[in-house]
Amino acid sequence: MKEEASTSSTRKRRILELCREYLMPARVAAWENLGVPLVIGRREGYRIWDVDGHELLDLHLNGGTFNLGHRNPELVELLRSDLDRLDIGNHHFPSEARGELAERLARVTPGDLHYSVFVPSGSEANDLAIRVARRATGRRKTVALEAAFHGRSGLTAAAGRDDMAKYFLADYPEEFVQVPFNDLAAMEKALAAGDVAGVLMETMPATYGFAVPADGYLAGVKALCERFGTIYIADEVQTGLGRTGHMWGVEAWDVKPDILVTGKGLSGGLYPMAAIVMTPKVGAWLSDQGWGYVSTFGGSELGCRVASRVLDICSRPDVLTAVRRTASRVADGLGELCTRHPFLVGVRQKGVVIGLETAADLGGMQLSRALYRRGVWAMFSGFAPSVLQLKVGLLVDDAYCDLFLEKLDAALGDVEKEIA
Repeated sequence: MKEEASTSSTRKRRILELCREYLMPARVAAWENLGVPLVIGRREGYRIWDVDGHELLDLHLNGGTFNLGHRNPELVELLRSDLDRLDIGNHHFPSEARGELAERLARVTPGDLHYSVFVPSGSEANDLAIRVARRATGRRKTVALEAAFHGRSGLTAAAGRDDMAKYFLADYPEEFVQVPFNDLAAMEKALAAGDVAGVLMETMPATYGFAVPADGYLAGVKALCERFGTIYIADEVQTGLGRTGHMWGVEAWDVKPDILVTGKGLSGGLYPMAAIVMTPKVGAWLSDQGWGYVSTFGGSELGCRVASRVLDICSRPDVLTAVRRTASRVADGLGELCTRHPFLVGVRQKGVVIGLETAADLGGMQLSRALYRRGVWAMFSGFAPSVLQLKVGLLVDDAYCDLFLEKLDAALGDVEKEIA
């Protein structure tokens, strides 16, 4: 047993040093300074294990990438089977796998969304959505939320909080405007000149701690877009695929976007997949220019097969019913914890999309570290470190919920003792 522990420890040190030397020195240092030197080894269902053997309930899910669990058996079996006959395919030509996925997306998305384009990541999908909105309107400006995160590739870094765009001298202040969340007056002012191509809207700003839209806010933004001829782009990378108890987050607020962006969970955690889905009007460019956008790896036939099954699973009535039931159970548990822990001052929740508000500026980080020690991995919010994100899986059972609530109870107690 001691020999196994020593081997694991040696392996972990080697991995950390390789990544420190050749890959992500600042990130390795940041996690070590926080007291979370996690190196993920084994993973299964909604649990992960550090290579040193430390077991963790996964309440981060890498932004919802693992909505259906790590290495979901149904998806793994499908992918293994398809490897006997498929590869990524050739993006220049029609494909059964791509065609079937596009048809499924048209059927399960709200409103009259119809055409799809596939890319390998949500960041690339948002980047393409910005360009498509420009093409559809003949305008260049994009409005996003100050608290939003849409990726850091190409145009997306300049949308929302643009600190990293400025870091790489890739910000475009004349073309990208940021407005406060839940402020319709500010949105109207930004759109009033009639020169905005698209509003890029996270349904619940994830990196800001899953702030919940006020009643009428999203519908009000959509109405303003229609009034001023602006494309409404729903970024559903983290709130889509059943996480709110609806197939898509915008459906919880009865909004029908002009473009919907999906990613992360669309991959099943097994093959990089993301997409934009457009109305016929917005996607008309696909009939004019067959090569307006191309991606060698976007719409891999293997990935499309996995993504089609993901849509099947997430849209099953029993799955969505179970998500709502889990959300209710978790809400009850969190409400009870709020009565006993002064450090927990509020809960933001829609379905299993949850943000825990704490009483300290860096409280989300403190609670994240305490949970790690107790055997739970949940990520603090990058733009609001007082808030801890809780991303509960779609297929968790009652025992799992009760266990993580028990561990959260203990971790809250740990933090309160530390700051007392």
